[in-house]
Amino acid sequence: MKHVHLIGIGGTGISSIARVLLEKGYTVSGSDRTLSPLALDLKQAGVTVFEGHAAGNVQGANLVVRSSAISDDNIEVIAARRAGIPVQKRAEFLNTLLDDYQTLAVAGSHGKTTTSTMLAFSLDQLGKQPGFILGGVSSNLGTNARAGGGTYFVIEADEYDYMFLGLHPAVILLTNVEYDHPDCFPTVENYRAAFKSFVKQLKPGGTLVTNADQQGAASMCSAIPANAGSISYGLTNTADIMARNMRTNASGGFSFEVIERVTGASLASVQLQVPGEHNVRNALGVLAVHYVLGNPLPDAAEALSAFTGSGRRFEVVGEVNGITIIDDYAHHPTKIRATLAAARARYPGRRVIAVWQPHTYSRTIALEDDFAASFSDADQVIVTGIYASREKEQPYSMDQLLNKITDSAARHIADLSGVSAYLAQILQPGDVMIVLSAGDADRVCREIQLLIKERKG
Repeated sequence: MKHVHLIGIGGTGISSIARVLLEKGYTVSGSDRTLSPLALDLKQAGVTVFEGHAAGNVQGANLVVRSSAISDDNIEVIAARRAGIPVQKRAEFLNTLLDDYQTLAVAGSHGKTTTSTMLAFSLDQLGKQPGFILGGVSSNLGTNARAGGGTYFVIEADEYDYMFLGLHPAVILLTNVEYDHPDCFPTVENYRAAFKSFVKQLKPGGTLVTNADQQGAASMCSAIPANAGSISYGLTNTADIMARNMRTNASGGFSFEVIERVTGASLASVQLQVPGEHNVRNALGVLAVHYVLGNPLPDAAEALSAFTGSGRRFEVVGEVNGITIIDDYAHHPTKIRATLAAARARYPGRRVIAVWQPHTYSRTIALEDDFAASFSDADQVIVTGIYASREKEQPYSMDQLLNKITDSAARHIADLSGVSAYLAQILQPGDVMIVLSAGDADRVCREIQLLIKERKG
């Protein structure tokens, strides 16, 4: 039996691989600087998990797989190479891992996690027993990864560090292509070229399922291999699979009819529980994949109507004294705009207060104007300090950004504890508080619940 050691096992991507390997019968070990909940769950499941990096951690491994955040000078990488143990990045390993499956890859600048989770859940409900690797824990499926027992494998295909170029999918579902990750892609052209390279890796007979409403995604059809095809989805009349008769429903989401453009036939009816027009598009993309696979769309639509979301994707984490507290992973201007619009639609007439933690200096600087224009559906915005993530701290004037936010009241509170203390003073019954963060600002959701209880106690 092979023994695979994973460096950075606490992260979403590597922890998912660990879970799939464990279910496939491999001996699995891993390490990380600190043990995240995902790493602790894996330890409970039978993975040997080390806190901290050490040369001895790789002993006995036949292969070492490392996350994008792990550099060549990591002590375990060095030790493995000295011992003659192959070391691969996630992108290199994924194609081997998925060799026995029909890979369904969900790619795009944003929307990947929700859309891939919708696809995995709906396939599961149709009895297809899919394997999957998701960017978050599915509230319906109860996990972020599974080896599966069927032929399909759903994977969230991340562009960062060119991870998705390790895949050769049968189907690519492309949600959008909008410039991001300037620390990895110096120019817009670099970013778009990476997606074109990915589309070119469709297997013979494969299909690109693309968002007709988003120019960046629609333009990727030019990169489709000659032996592959495409189908589009969206709200526009040019989409092959369209949504019509959209209306809000009692769950706070949208209900709509799914229409085939060529015939004008109604293929299914959907009643989403998850809010926002962007989730209508996500659901349409998933239904277009089912259409390509030949699955019954009414059954897939029924499954999507039962979909309740993923962790940190418009996740309502608490209701305290009439105050609704929501955690969301949004860290790109378009996603922030969509999340706040969803809040406005689900909670009409209520005051929306957004807490935004900028993620990386390079993204904040490159997309500064777009960020400033993305808060029109918030009544007040609190901007925290920048979460540097993989970058070194840099001098940056937050006042420069705040002065550009003109659609809503904005203030800068760098310290997260200070943010929580301020919110405890101003939040009132009926308010909706949304934390927008891909970093550690989700802690504000927990802190504010305690502080509000104490304030009212």
